[in-house]
Amino acid sequence: MMTNIYFCGYSYHINGYHSQHKSGYPSYLFRLQTEGHCEVVVKGKNMKIEKGDLMLIKPGDHYELLVKAGQNSGDYHLVCEGAWVDEWWSRSEKPAVSRIDLDERVLSLWRHIMIEKRRPASIQNEELANYLLRALCLSLERAVNETDQSFSHPYTVTRMMRYIEEHATTTFKIEDVAQYAGLSVSRSVHLFKSSVGKTMMEYAQEIRLFAAMERMKYTSISLEQIALDCGFGSYPYFHKVFKKKYGIAPGAYRRKG
Repeated sequence: MMTNIYFCGYSYHINGYHSQHKSGYPSYLFRLQTEGHCEVVVKGKNMKIEKGDLMLIKPGDHYELLVKAGQNSGDYHLVCEGAWVDEWWSRSEKPAVSRIDLDERVLSLWRHIMIEKRRPASIQNEELANYLLRALCLSLERAVNETDQSFSHPYTVTRMMRYIEEHATTTFKIEDVAQYAGLSVSRSVHLFKSSVGKTMMEYAQEIRLFAAMERMKYTSISLEQIALDCGFGSYPYFHKVFKKKYGIAPGAYRRKG
């Protein structure tokens, strides 16, 4: 099932802007506010859109966007349609506006699609753009679900998990995670352990080990460099953690693979 991406880009308004589709938006529209704020009317409801707000508009929805003079507003947006998007949209409720914050993984997918669509038509890879769009849709769906209060982990815990996933292979402190989540250190430590079933550092260690295993399988990088790249600090410590977890030394694991 192919899809059509009619437009994918970034807009920044500082001198005012107004757009309206009273007869219904013609396609699917995804819009993520990244800077400033604006006002929208969706299906007759007036809303203020702020940084981190995601809009999901389906064909036929009344949609109006207003950026007042003197305001600033930046956003990523994408217009598309197709059978796969129809199926994706219909399988779960899609709120018109959700607060998902700015996830670099989502923004990276958005930018990748933008780059692909900027290429001359003769060298565009439609199949690649198709799969990137699917990945973006699924990532947006997960981000929306994670902000839902009925989700298995509280949204604050999801934010902490996201921070750790993005910084696991670098040096970070528990204080950094707590600050990102807007909690005290003691509260963040307790909430994370009770929700995830492991400490923040145990969670980070799992991500580091997985990253190290991928590098051992698919690259010829030295084990010493892998240990540094994946956040272990030194090879002796990496060797100790790896062997304790898997019962085999990193070198033997690589030779076995």
